[in-house]
Amino acid sequence: MSGLGTPRGPEFRSPDWSAAPDPAAAVAAPAARGRRLPAAALAALAVVGLSAGTGGVAGYVAGRDEPVATAAPSQGGVPSDLVGAAARVLPGVVSVQVRTGQGGASGSGFVFDDRGHIVTNNHVVAAGGVRGGAVTVVGSDGRRLTAEVVGTDPSNDIAVLRVDDGSALDRLALADPNGTRVGEPVLAVGSPLGLSGTVTAGIVSALDRPVRLGGSSRQTAVQTDASINPGNSGGPLVNARGEVIGVNTAIATLEGGGSIGIGFAVPIERARQVADSLIARG
Repeated sequence: MSGLGTPRGPEFRSPDWSAAPDPAAAVAAPAARGRRLPAAALAALAVVGLSAGTGGVAGYVAGRDEPVATAAPSQGGVPSDLVGAAARVLPGVVSVQVRTGQGGASGSGFVFDDRGHIVTNNHVVAAGGVRGGAVTVVGSDGRRLTAEVVGTDPSNDIAVLRVDDGSALDRLALADPNGTRVGEPVLAVGSPLGLSGTVTAGIVSALDRPVRLGGSSRQTAVQTDASINPGNSGGPLVNARGEVIGVNTAIATLEGGGSIGIGFAVPIERARQVADSLIARG
């Protein structure tokens, strides 16, 4: 029996890359501080980054004083408004691919404005050691575009990319930051395990959940039970209106496992402020 684990991130590469993952990157020692999980819980519940590549492990730890809540069971059937939301959102979501001499990293992103800016996670581009260089984004129609890294903010795990042909992608609407409610239905959209255009449904499980991004100071996050996995990093968490309420950044996982229905997203208002600042600085 142990508390929340220390930072660790699953190594992941898109299926068409030949480099093999490093199994050592998935090993972490459990943390003994703070409240302990009930005796029935399995060992080493960790909060980990959703995407990692050669040269970097992306991991995040939840606040030590926060109990872990069990995700609400999913309801039978998918609301029709989520079907419409998925149709509106998918054209504005991209797969982000970073290639290096040692392999590469993969994640997701979404179109932030009409000038070709794309928001993703810092750990997606940092895993490849890229700053000011070029990466590739792939749209929902399969179109591949070269992108440059405009700027990164490791403390908030946000990065901004830019493509020259911004008209080729659809900008997503951003939600009212004060309108998100616990229990409302949401979609996590992205490229988990390299499977682009993947949509999973869930609810907002909690708001203002303290998490530690990049090993730095605590930040608050949106918690969701929508299934998110390695490769979802940087993709949008959207409400039933197709508006972005957060940027998917981390999951809680039992040691050695994948998504267990507890994921975390950077709230859209903080992501917007960081993105605007990075764009202004160029």
